Amino acid sequence: MELLERRIRADGEVLPGGILKVDGFLNHQMDPQLLMELGREFHRLFAGEGVNKILTIEASGIGPACFAGLVFGCPVLFAKKNRTRNLSGEFWTSTVFSFTHHVENTILVSKKYLGPGDRVLIVDDFLANGAALDGLITLCEEAGASVAGAGICIEKAFQPGGERIRARGVRVESLARIRSMSDCGEIEFC
Repeated sequence: MELLERRIRADGEVLPGGILKVDGFLNHQMDPQLLMELGREFHRLFAGEGVNKILTIEASGIGPACFAGLVFGCPVLFAKKNRTRNLSGEFWTSTVFSFTHHVENTILVSKKYLGPGDRVLIVDDFLANGAALDGLITLCEEAGASVAGAGICIEKAFQPGGERIRARGVRVESLARIRSMSDCGEIEFC
């Protein structure tokens, strides 16, 4: 998606260690007009898939997922990384390693919100090694929900996640695919 690629070039920042910082418009401070366009593009790509639920993981995927949910006209559900005192009932769980934070999280989704009747589009801000996406797909499989696909804002195509998830048979549509990033800030798109 040319709009997103332009924004990454203009406002993204490449940090050492293969990190692309886009917190000024995508996942800390959010540009709602950009997010609406991303939601529309996800809808264009997955409109015929019978999506009745959007699933993401907290926290950075929530913004793009909400705008996708708005365009699809369906609920948005996010997997929580911590079980808090106000959570009760039964949960689907999966373990996910965070590339950004270098920690392992047990993510959870209430069984009352995800089940066999759901046709799920997973939406997330980044796809790098694929651990978050793997965990969300596992949650859907455990719940008996079907995965329509994954809508990713930015895929680091030079890391193995996209290839691994596609090998699982999941349709992955990434709006910006990065072929390479250099420590001097150069970004090459696929």
